[in-house]
Amino acid sequence: ISHVHGVSPDDLDEEFDLFPTTQRPEVVRSRYDRLRFIAGMMQKTLGEFATQGERVQSLLSWRDPRATAIFLVFCLVTAFVFLVVQFKVLVIWLGFYWMRHPRLRHKMPSVPVNFFRRLPARTDSLL
Repeated sequence: ISHVHGVSPDDLDEEFDLFPTTQRPEVVRSRYDRLRFIAGMMQKTLGEFATQGERVQSLLSWRDPRATAIFLVFCLVTAFVFLVVQFKVLVIWLGFYWMRHPRLRHKMPSVPVNFFRRLPARTDSLL
C-alpha cells in the first residue's frame, strides 16, 4: 500500500536531504532536470485536457449552429438507443468492437473523432 519497496535510493536520499543541500551540483542538476521533465509532462497533459474542454464548450456555445445541430441529433439518437437496448448488450457490443482483429481496424480516425478534433480551440491563439 505504501510503495516503500518501490522507491529508489536516490529518491530517499533526495527526500531526507537537508537545506541547504550537501550533495554535489551534478546530483542537484539531475534532480532538477527530472523535476522539470515531470512538470513539463503534467503541463502538456493539462493543456490537452483544457483543449478538449474548449472543444466541448464550443459544441454547447451555439457559435457553430451546424456542429450544435449535429451534436444534438447525436445525443437524441444515443438517448433512443439507450432507451431501446439493454445496457449489458451495449457493453458487450462495445467490448467486441474494441477487441476486433487488426485487419478490421482503419488507420483513419472515425467520423465523430475527426469531427471533434476539428472543432475550434484556443490553442491557435496562444503566443
